[in-house]
Amino acid sequence: MSEDKDQIRVSRRKFLEAGSAVLVAAAGIQVAQGQEKTPIRSSDHHLPDESEPVKPNDSLDKENPSSVWAPETDAGGQPPFKYSFSLSHKRQEGGGWTRQVTVRDLPISKKMAGVQMRLITGGIRELHWHVGAEWALMLHGNARITAVDQEGRSHVSDVTKGDLWIFPGGIPHSIQGLGPDGCQFLLVFDDGNFNEFETFLLTDWLTHTPPEVLAKNFDVPAETFAKVPKKELFIFERPLPRPLAEEQKQAEAGTGRVPNSFDFKPSEMKPTKVSKGGEVKIVDKKIWPATNIASAIVTLKPGGLRELHWHPNEDEWQYYVSGKGRMTVFAAGGRARTMDFQEGDVGYIDKSVPHYIENTGDTNLVFVEVFPTPFYQDISLAEWLAHTPSRLVEQHIEVGEDFLAKIPRKKMVITPE
Repeated sequence: MSEDKDQIRVSRRKFLEAGSAVLVAAAGIQVAQGQEKTPIRSSDHHLPDESEPVKPNDSLDKENPSSVWAPETDAGGQPPFKYSFSLSHKRQEGGGWTRQVTVRDLPISKKMAGVQMRLITGGIRELHWHVGAEWALMLHGNARITAVDQEGRSHVSDVTKGDLWIFPGGIPHSIQGLGPDGCQFLLVFDDGNFNEFETFLLTDWLTHTPPEVLAKNFDVPAETFAKVPKKELFIFERPLPRPLAEEQKQAEAGTGRVPNSFDFKPSEMKPTKVSKGGEVKIVDKKIWPATNIASAIVTLKPGGLRELHWHPNEDEWQYYVSGKGRMTVFAAGGRARTMDFQEGDVGYIDKSVPHYIENTGDTNLVFVEVFPTPFYQDISLAEWLAHTPSRLVEQHIEVGEDFLAKIPRKKMVITPE
């Protein structure tokens, strides 16, 4: 009898111990589950894990909310793809100023570089040339541009806000600000290592050539070159040029005008695509024979989206002209990063890397996409899915074949349609 009681006590003790272990384990699971359910994000960032005891750079944080509080879909170590001209060194001269964003500032920008330049009325960017091609967008005012091609044919024209020009690599050219307030423009070069401060300059070349060689070359006395500046002019002020027609006639004498104009007026073309969300104008060699750099001028209305897409033929260099937006870039290996953009910012996306741009402001977002290739190409996510067998797509993403059947068969470019 005593042995039976002892066995009952042991069994009861084991049962209680086992029950306690189950309760503890259950409690642990509840705690763990509770921890998993504890929010780590809030819309106003008031949670303990969101606090910043050390005061941040508040103005910079407000300009870059997607970096300070990244979307939950961002992941991995995607490097920065944004740089602002506001951070660039500005070289000041008597006729204006200039600054640049190159691969030295934005390491991802390996194939293209950008320059902002301001010329006062009469300000001249001296006669010069580059190894790479120069694509330009007029941002303000008026300017006169000149160039001479390899056949000695001339280009002289006046350009205004919104106009483009192209100077292929090796083509000598100049820019001069006109009235009433000179000009400001954007330059894009198909070389990420480009340096605006190290170009081939007329004055620099002549001052480093012996006078007797110059005399022999032009069959004139060496004294003819006595006043050639001993230092580059770069950007300098002079009187305004003569009337356009007069300068065109003089420059074209004997050889004529270049067969394909080096300037282009997007204002005179119809948009390539228009939707409720905005419009885009694609300018490449198909409609501008002189260019070897393709571009797209995009206007997104508030809430508009430059649809999810990528460019299979070349890298994309961006400049934000006005408004506010954000861009998410997705890279292989599950990496994704979102960054915010506003006027004066540069963006860069590698070839075939998908991305989108969204207007996050209350005014139109205007930006340009520039590519170091004569022809524009893109592939959109919607276009890809719409023209792939729907059963195959459904087996991947489980969105329903009804949804897939409603995707537009033609490229949207900008949404909403």
